[in-house]
Amino acid sequence: MMVYRYIGLLFPLLLLVQSFPINQESLPLDCEDVFMNGSRHDGVYTIYPFGKEKPLEVYCDMGCNENESHEGGQWTVIQRRFDGMVNFFRNYEQYMNYFGVKDGEYWLGLRNIHLLTWGGRYALQVDMEDYEGGRASALYNYFHVESENSGFVLRFSDFKNLGAGNALASHNGAMFSTYDNDQDGNSWSYCAWPNTRGGFWFNSYSNCLTANTNGLYRLEGNHHSGLEGIYWSTWSPASLKSITMKIKRRPVAELIAE
Repeated sequence: MMVYRYIGLLFPLLLLVQSFPINQESLPLDCEDVFMNGSRHDGVYTIYPFGKEKPLEVYCDMGCNENESHEGGQWTVIQRRFDGMVNFFRNYEQYMNYFGVKDGEYWLGLRNIHLLTWGGRYALQVDMEDYEGGRASALYNYFHVESENSGFVLRFSDFKNLGAGNALASHNGAMFSTYDNDQDGNSWSYCAWPNTRGGFWFNSYSNCLTANTNGLYRLEGNHHSGLEGIYWSTWSPASLKSITMKIKRRPVAELIAE
């Protein structure tokens, strides 16, 4: 009788193991998961942060230029500018969604960025380069974008200076604005048009902006005013050659501590 009882208990467990293979590879939620699944090179990968029915192609910065351990990599790129081939002078609907070229310049979309970062689970790093070959970065260890109903408010904290300074400081708490949807918080100004020619978290302070990663792309020597160009005021007064916004999951220990 005892033998039959044990067989009866084991049978449903065997069925469970057969239904869910132990070695089944999980779908990656971001570029960190892509890295853990064995991919080590920078490039375009498919992630599934919203389920297997909604794949999302992103550019992954795996830290190939850092060292063989890729310690500085595993970043999911949410915005990338480096050659001016993609027009960033877009309307609000376009900024809510993805536009651009996956292996070139692109904007991941406010809806996607919100869903990826809700709850402050991610850090943000902004990398930039000028036309003289200088490079710098800014790191925000806590970063998220609020929902569409809030106007996609920008939230960040715990800044770490990696040479670029904190040009985003005056944009914290701002809603996202474009030329057809003014949400900069000031009735007498219109930051997104005609001055800046791009969508961003503009505000009514500091002449609308102290940073603008989505400004018009300008060739070297053609532009020396930050308002219209790709701008990071605490590092350079001139329009930049390239800029990248990328996110990475914060360590579990940090999230538990909160």
